[in-house]
Amino acid sequence: MIKDEDKQNAGANKSVLEQINSLKREDERLYNILAIDVWALAKTMDEYQPGFWSAFMKNREKALKRFLAEMMKNKPTDTKRPPFLR
Repeated sequence: MIKDEDKQNAGANKSVLEQINSLKREDERLYNILAIDVWALAKTMDEYQPGFWSAFMKNREKALKRFLAEMMKNKPTDTKRPPFLR
């Protein structure tokens, strides 16, 4: 009786692990497809408008810096934490 339950649990665990591995593979595949799409878009835009990708990356860097500054400004200060961890 206990052996039957162990076999069922082992089968269920194996099934869950297989599903997790399948999801990991699908996630990696989707990530690779997205990377190819971005590359194709950038290459196409660079053909029509030279320097597009460079300008895009500069704008992205500015936007990221602005976003981080805004996040730091709006971050609540916890007086209980040491200053270097705030």
